[in-house]
Amino acid sequence: MHPDIHLTLHHARTAELSAEAVPRPARRPDLRTRLGWTLVEVGLRLAARPGTATAH
Repeated sequence: MHPDIHLTLHHARTAELSAEAVPRPARRPDLRTRLGWTLVEVGLRLAARPGTATAH
């Protein structure tokens, strides 16, 4: 393959990849995800409280 053709194909592929890599706007997490993380946070707070751990 001629070097100029290879370079032209390389530039074309680079342009395609750059067009695909455009950042999309961030979307808000759905209710299920927010609820799950809230439950994790509450659980961690309860576990960190003094006197909540029981020794058997």
